[in-house]
Amino acid sequence: MASYSRLTNLATRVRQTVITVALTAIVLVQGVRAAQDVAVEAQRRGNALAVDAHATLRASLPLIWRTLTDYDHLAEFIPGMKQSHVLERRGNTAIVEQTGEASVFFFSYPITVTVESEEHYPATIGVRILNGNLRQLSGAYQIGTVYDTPDEFVLRWRGVIEPEISLPFFLTAPGLRNAVADEFLGMIREIERRRTTQSASRPE
Repeated sequence: MASYSRLTNLATRVRQTVITVALTAIVLVQGVRAAQDVAVEAQRRGNALAVDAHATLRASLPLIWRTLTDYDHLAEFIPGMKQSHVLERRGNTAIVEQTGEASVFFFSYPITVTVESEEHYPATIGVRILNGNLRQLSGAYQIGTVYDTPDEFVLRWRGVIEPEISLPFFLTAPGLRNAVADEFLGMIREIERRRTTQSASRPE
């Protein structure tokens, strides 16, 4: 009887977590004011989570690129990221160490990774994990042009993430999805902030 009660309580908390995640996603997307067609979608792939996020931005390509590759300052505008710094640069490749946390409702866990970021200006930035406490982390930022529209681009992240911890997927998935969504939406907000600051500093 006690076991049944515990399972019932857990199921209730999981349902509440799902609702919380959905509402958080809506609030985050609504918080991105100037960007258009903002969406973050996630699907299960075995024990991993495949995430596809995209948004249409009005900003210059150099500004977008500088923000995406500003690794040493990511923790200043990415929610949940505590530290990020470049360990080494080799040509168009940066080795970056990052620490942060993924959390949802009653559950949280730290993320510590070293990633390789391979930059191919002006179109893609590929990311893959070198070491850390994620079993999988690979993906890419892609920047696409909008036909016949200057200073308007589609920013997309496609990637796969899988934790190393042995917990049920329904517990880890919302936290991982939120972590990726936070990074993507944090990037968008920072691009928009920099664009606004840049526009305001231009002489009349």
